[in-house]
This record gives sequence, C-alpha cells and structure tokens, in this order.
Amino acid sequence: MIDIQQLRVGDRRTLAKAITLIESTRADDRAAAEKLLEQVMPDTGQSLRLGISGIPGVGKSTFIDALGRLLIGHGQRVAVLTVDPSSAISGGAILGDKTRMDWLAVQPSAYIRPSPAGMTLGGVARRTREAILLCEAAGYDVVIVETVGVGQSESLVAEMTDVFLLMLLPGAGDDLQSIKRGVMELADLVVVNKADGDLMAKAGVAVADLQYALHLLRPRLPGWETPVLAVSSRERHGIEAVWDRITAYRAALSENGGLEARRNQQSVDWFWRETGELLLEALRADPSFRREMAQLQEQVRSGTIPASVAAARLARGYASLSWPG
Repeated sequence: MIDIQQLRVGDRRTLAKAITLIESTRADDRAAAEKLLEQVMPDTGQSLRLGISGIPGVGKSTFIDALGRLLIGHGQRVAVLTVDPSSAISGGAILGDKTRMDWLAVQPSAYIRPSPAGMTLGGVARRTREAILLCEAAGYDVVIVETVGVGQSESLVAEMTDVFLLMLLPGAGDDLQSIKRGVMELADLVVVNKADGDLMAKAGVAVADLQYALHLLRPRLPGWETPVLAVSSRERHGIEAVWDRITAYRAALSENGGLEARRNQQSVDWFWRETGELLLEALRADPSFRREMAQLQEQVRSGTIPASVAAARLARGYASLSWPG
C-alpha cells in the first residue's frame, strides 16, 4: 500500500515504491496502480517536463548531471527518469545511467529512476507517463526524461514532455543526412555537446551547419526559431544558456494557453495508445483470437494471403465477436 501523504511530501522511498507499482504487470498491482494515479491527479501538472534525446555516447547523462547541479543551485527539485535498453535475461535496465550522474545521484533534492525500455519503441518505457505524474505529485519542479537514443520512433518522448531537447556531437554538421528529419523537426532546442579541447572548432562548425539546416524546417511552435547551442557538460560551460532557452521556450508555449492545449492533446494521444495496447493484450488472452491469429499467421507465412488481408479478417472477426470455424 502506498502512503499518499508520504508521496506528497516528497519521500523518495515512497516514490520509488509507487513507480515500481505502476510498472508491475500483475493484475492486482494494476488495479492498485489505477487507484493511486486517480488519487494523485490533483497534485500533478505543475512541473516543467523536459525530454532529452541523442545517440548513445553523446553525453546525455553527463549533461543532465550538470543541468541538475545548476537547477538545484537555483533551489529547484529535479527528477530524472532514465530509460535504458533491457537485459534479455532479467528484463532490467542494463546501462546504469544513474552511475554516470554521480553528483546528482546523492543529492537530497534529486531523484533518479532507471527503467528498462522493454519492448516499447520510441526510447521510452511503457509507464514513463505515469512516472512523470508521480514525480509531479511528489513535488519535483523539473522532470527530465532521458531516452535510450535516437531511434525510428523517438518522437514518443516529444508526446509526453513540454520541451524536447536533441543532443548531437561535434562534427554532426558534416553528416546531416544521417540525422532523421522527423527528429530534427521535433527538436525545440539542439545542443552540441563536448565542445571543449580539440573539438571546439568542430563544435562551432556543427552549430553553424545545424542552424542552417533547422532554418529550412518548420518548428513545432510557430514563431520559435530552434536555437543551436554548444556546451561542454564535462566542464559545465554553456549549461545556464541552455536552461535560459528552455525556460524561454516554455514561456512562449504557455502564451495563449499553448502549454495547456499541448498537454491536453498529449493526454488524448496517450489514451488512444494505451487503449490499443490494452485491447491487444486482452485479445491475445482470448483462446478463440489466438487460434484464429495462428491460422492467419500461417497463411501469411506460406504466402497464401497478404498480411493486410489477414489483418482485415482478424479485425472483422473481433468486430463481430465470432471467429470462422
């Protein structure tokens, strides 16, 4: 049982137990998780939700550690939800980003929670959205979602945060074709990390090239010109300038109800995504559905019918609640 009052005063052990509860797939835990989320909803929505993405090795964790140091110095409480690839054996997170945020990990005003990505695409875990709500209920001012890395469906992190920050390495300007256009279009802010030492000159070139490339794309927020900033997370140079741009974007988004409208649409999108996943889980648990699915799958495998036809027949069977034979 989760002590709601302890959660609301920011007890980290209670928050950890609450996130473990919502990540559980047990039927009794899911019922308790639903009740918990309903109870905390009035306490949610006050934080700045920041999504951070970038290829592995770009220095996301080091950057977050430096940003967290800045924010805590300003008197803010910071929660970090890191999403790692999953172990094929245990299903747990395997990269251990928490160990790379050595300063932030020991701060009383910070909370870091690694979660395995599992089978979820898009660089986020299945229950990341619920974890954001719990962190807000626990009183965290800034909730950061660090993703696995730039992937085919990385846009999911942009569907649950207020600001989406894309991190790149010096030299990225030489290889813009390798950066997916869709991810670039979603970026509200681009940061070129590791701009120090021998990479300073390359970082400057990358900033200029990226600024030109972004000028050709339409930003998510009309009137907002996506900034490109060079930083050194290791030396903590440029971090405050990045935070200034994040807060400026959040302020621009908040004008005329833009932030509320975005979050409302995100909630609706989340509703439909979760509905689809739960319906599929329920259907797969139905013996008749599994039998029909296996038959159609075999026909697809043997080349008897195309996959689109098989999917349509399966959908019609669901709609009629009866299966042939």
